[in-house]
Amino acid sequence: MNVLIIEDEKALADELEIFLTNYNYICEVCFDGTSGSEKIAVNLYDFILIDLGLPDYDGLDLLKEAKKSNPEAICIILTARAEVYDRIKGLDLGADDYLPKPFSLLELQSRMQAITRRRFGLNQSLVDLGGFLINLTERTITYYNTEVNTITKKEFDLIAYLILHKNRTLTRSQLSEHIWGSIINDDYDSNYIDAHIKNIRKKLNAHASPDWLETVRGLGYKIKINS
Repeated sequence: MNVLIIEDEKALADELEIFLTNYNYICEVCFDGTSGSEKIAVNLYDFILIDLGLPDYDGLDLLKEAKKSNPEAICIILTARAEVYDRIKGLDLGADDYLPKPFSLLELQSRMQAITRRRFGLNQSLVDLGGFLINLTERTITYYNTEVNTITKKEFDLIAYLILHKNRTLTRSQLSEHIWGSIINDDYDSNYIDAHIKNIRKKLNAHASPDWLETVRGLGYKIKINS
């Protein structure tokens, strides 16, 4: 998932980028509010992490912009401010959570996962699809206790993103943008998604037919999960 980090403390920003990248997030970093505002205006993100104490911008104003331009983004405030007012104001403006500095990177990642599950209606990290047990936290797939260990990182990313948007058709460009980052480049080829889906089906078919992974002709793909 795409993450925009707006943090003027370069060491912390770099630490956040490295840490979250290791957890398979696609990260962009801005060290000031002006560049963060420009990014928010033209790009869509799944997460926006906003430092309130930016030298050139009020973090709460940046939060307002984020909620206007990226209404579906999950916004988390990072703040060294001790005042309860700032925290309440941020939550009132639509922030999904806040973390007072200093904070644990593991706690941040855990909160991001918990918010994601709530946002997309998942009660836990384990999803059972026709005998295939997908663990979104451990990033594993098993079929009745037999591990499906041939799925690549990007293939799992595709499955996980479709699960988060269960029963909703996602276009090839939507999948590409959220799995690979920006797709505005000359060598973009939407057949990448088709090839990955074909490989996923082939690997899962070695265990059982993944009927829950559906092609929506002319549109894209979806994972069907019965409530």
